[in-house]
Amino acid sequence: MTRRLIGLMAAALTGGVLVIGSASPAPAAPAKVKATDFHAIVALSNCSGSVVRGPKSVDSDPAMVLTNGHCSELGMPGPGQVITNRSSRRTFTLLNPSGQGSLGTLRATQIEYSTMTDTDVTLYKLNTSYASIKSRYGTDALRLAPGHPTAGTQISVVSGYWRKIYSCKIDGFVYRLKESNWTWKDSVRYTSTCDTIGGTSGSPVINDSTGQVVAVNNTGNEDGQQCTLNNPCEVDENGQVTVHQGTNYAQETYILANCLIAGSDVDLTQSSCTLPKP
Repeated sequence: MTRRLIGLMAAALTGGVLVIGSASPAPAAPAKVKATDFHAIVALSNCSGSVVRGPKSVDSDPAMVLTNGHCSELGMPGPGQVITNRSSRRTFTLLNPSGQGSLGTLRATQIEYSTMTDTDVTLYKLNTSYASIKSRYGTDALRLAPGHPTAGTQISVVSGYWRKIYSCKIDGFVYRLKESNWTWKDSVRYTSTCDTIGGTSGSPVINDSTGQVVAVNNTGNEDGQQCTLNNPCEVDENGQVTVHQGTNYAQETYILANCLIAGSDVDLTQSSCTLPKP
């Protein structure tokens, strides 16, 4: 998680966050991925993100931007902390489909939901609707898949910060992924070609066949350490701990889709909603 932000920028923004170290040079231009481009992808000052909508949304609803909990301008939510309906004026650069230019700037009105407990997500509500973004920029939002992803699925991790696309498959799922004081449930493990780096935090993980978002990129084990910052460990149902140096991970987003209702509101009272509550 820590290396998914750009350390110096993030520290300046939030007053000290997970990522330690200087920004890396921009990687080479992304390889082309057949089913995925940069439409609906945004760049934050320190992370990546995407314009998304839930299964119950309508065109007139306020648009939403998805990124990680640890990418919030408020700093990282502590274990057990859930932030809802917090005012925000954060801005996002909306990329064109090639990723080589900007279509414009989007602005948040509030943090609709943010946590690093069980998952690692921040969902922003914007001051403009899906219809307005489509009319002004020709951009449709990405749809959040309503169901659990499947192992072996071909995916793309699309970074707005680096304008890079990583292509791999879902290798499997992790019962518990633990990093420092945070624990995430049922995390996605990538195959090796998704070698994501700092700045890819919050990138949508897109099913290449459907074009839907199935997860949000958030962390990876850098140094082979066990359950420390930048070095998440896997914990199985029996408490067995394993470490996979160089392996990267994401958090599933169907649980977020199942909490979204019309109006771009997260309704934590729905029986289908399993997100942590404040």
